[in-house]
Amino acid sequence: MTSAARTFWEEGEEPGHEVAALAVALLLTALTIDLALSARLGLLFDLAFVTICLRAALMVRPASFFTVGVLPPLAMLAAVLLLALTEPASIAHAQDGAVQATVSGLSGHAIALVVGYLLCLGVLAVRNQFQQRD
Repeated sequence: MTSAARTFWEEGEEPGHEVAALAVALLLTALTIDLALSARLGLLFDLAFVTICLRAALMVRPASFFTVGVLPPLAMLAAVLLLALTEPASIAHAQDGAVQATVSGLSGHAIALVVGYLLCLGVLAVRNQFQQRD
């Protein structure tokens, strides 16, 4: 007997820590490119964030769903906090302190955070359903 072909949802086989490291590296790369093109963090970063969240959810192995499930808000926080400490004018007013710049940066990119997080969790939920079916 031949086994059934694997579906798109069953393809992810990468360890969670590797997916998380790759996602953060790609996010910081997108952040750097976006800031090289303009003085403020913008749409390029937001689109890259959503894409990276979606791809991470598709790449990870089922045993590491939790790692990728908590990744989007932590990755966004890390990126915004890094900018708040080094270049606050890119996400807030130049005179804002680190805490205010972090809050401003998170609120300025909240739509991307919510969309990326919901897509990530949604893909993980669908993949989990496919795993439980077997």
